[in-house]
Amino acid sequence: MKRTRDDGFTLVELLIVVAIIGIIAAIAVPGLLRARQSGNEASAIASVRAINSAQATYAASCGGGGFAQSLTDLSRPPPPGVPFIGPDLSASDPAIKSGYTFTVQDGLGAVDVLPAANTCNGSAANARSAFYVHAEPVQVGSSGQRSFASDNRGTIFQLATGAAIPNTLAGAQVLQ
Repeated sequence: MKRTRDDGFTLVELLIVVAIIGIIAAIAVPGLLRARQSGNEASAIASVRAINSAQATYAASCGGGGFAQSLTDLSRPPPPGVPFIGPDLSASDPAIKSGYTFTVQDGLGAVDVLPAANTCNGSAANARSAFYVHAEPVQVGSSGQRSFASDNRGTIFQLATGAAIPNTLAGAQVLQ
């Protein structure tokens, strides 16, 4: 009597395993996308805070009480050689980091405080009495859902639609 050995899986068994993997992936992928958006938003908030801190340091030590009007000016190091802002935000102006676009602009009612030539780091623009920073998702719904903004007062605002927040901060809510 001859015995045959049946090794391996049947086609039905393989299809069942593939279906189970597909169901698990369908459940997990949206959660992973939401987690990525949440991480990008947390990074954007931290970056706006970092820009606020860099502006305060610039005003106190380099701008004669005035603020820088671009990320480029914040990235220029004073004589000790350490820039006011990290390289992740100073690569370009506007800067793109973690799915968000960051821009620093003139604040409402800003006036010149110190000429650019008199700043400690040779800024390209005069130090001014106000600044405005805003961050929007590169692709709303994919890289992030909310937009963020702040000004020389240091309060961070958010807008749930992801649209750019105007420098009047109209329609935006204070980030809790």
